[in-house]
Amino acid sequence: MTGMHGTGWHRICAVQDLEPGWGEAALVAGRQVAVFRTAGGEVLAVDHADPATGAHVMARGITGSRGTRRTLASPLHKEVYDLLTGECLGNPELRLATYPARAVDGFIEIRL
Repeated sequence: MTGMHGTGWHRICAVQDLEPGWGEAALVAGRQVAVFRTAGGEVLAVDHADPATGAHVMARGITGSRGTRRTLASPLHKEVYDLLTGECLGNPELRLATYPARAVDGFIEIRL
């Protein structure tokens, strides 16, 4: 893991700090990130800024699925994004930045 001021892996919080199905916002190396833990224990991270408006609200989005795809709906205009790829399922012009995430020794880490 590198220092908190650049690229590399950054420790965010304990896995137990995240309630499954809900997001939390974290400030990582000056960037606002939304972090999620699924009911199955998978951790995912995306940009906290809504691609359509720029408002930092994505941690408050609604998690769900479309078929086998894990999704996040923006709390503002309900655009639905694939949590793994960032693809907007309703508007190909929008894209949500995603970040690699992992659980290590009981802690969530993301890579910028």
